[in-house]
Amino acid sequence: MQRSQKTLEVVSRARHHNWEVALPTGAIALAALVVGSAFGAVHGVRVEPHVLVWTSAAVLLVFGVISTRRVAAGLGAAISTRAMPAAGAAVRLVVSAIGYIFVVCAELGMLDVSIEHLLVGAGLAGVVLGIAAQQSLGNVFASIVLLLAQPFIVGDHIRIRSGALGGVFDAVVMSLSLTYVTIRTEDGVLKIPNSVMLAAAVGPLSPGQAPLGTQSLATPTVTSVPGSTPASAPGAAETSIESSPDSEKE
Repeated sequence: MQRSQKTLEVVSRARHHNWEVALPTGAIALAALVVGSAFGAVHGVRVEPHVLVWTSAAVLLVFGVISTRRVAAGLGAAISTRAMPAAGAAVRLVVSAIGYIFVVCAELGMLDVSIEHLLVGAGLAGVVLGIAAQQSLGNVFASIVLLLAQPFIVGDHIRIRSGALGGVFDAVVMSLSLTYVTIRTEDGVLKIPNSVMLAAAVGPLSPGQAPLGTQSLATPTVTSVPGSTPASAPGAAETSIESSPDSEKE
C-alpha cells in the first residue's frame, strides 16, 4: 500500500511539473512569435529587425519544442492513469506531431519563407510514405479506434471470431500498443496487429460461459433411422420373428 501511494504521488508530481513547465514555455513561444512577426524583418535594411526576427525565431524554436514535449507528456500521463498506458502513448504521439508541425509553420512564416513549394514536396513525400508504410499506419489508426471504442480492455477474457486468424478462439488480453494487441491463448502468447483485431468480431466471455475446447459431458442420444432398429441402443427390445403361414402349418 505504501509503495503504491508513493508511486501515485510521484506520478502526480511529475504531471504537475509537466504543466508547470509547459504553460510558461508556451507563453514565451507565443510572445516570441508575436514580437518577431510584428517588429522583425528578414529583408529589411536596418540591422535591428534582422537581429530581432532571428532571435525571436530561435526563442520560438527552443521554447516551442519544450512546451510541445511537456504538453504531450502531461496529456499522455493523464490519459494513462484514467484509461490505459497505450492510450497515453497514442495521445502523446498525436499531440507531439501537431505541436511540431505548428512550430515549423510558425518558424517559416516568421522568416518569410514561402511554404507553397514545401507543401507540395511534403504532400508528395506523404503519399510515398503512406503507400510504403500503409500497414504500419493502419495499425496506428486502428489502435486509436480501439482505444476510443474500447471493445475490450487489458485483462478481459474475450472470444475472437476472425477468418484471417483461423476461426473462433478464446483469449485473455495482456496488453495493447500502437501496433499490436498481445493476447494469451491455449497455444501461448500471440501478438495480433491492431488492424486485424479491429476487423475481427470480438466479444466478452461471461464467467458462466464454457470456453472453447471443452466438451459437454451429457449422455449421448441415439438416433434411429425410420424403418430400422438400432441394435446397440441401450434398453432396446429384441426383435421378434413373425411366423409366416407356411411355418404355422409345419
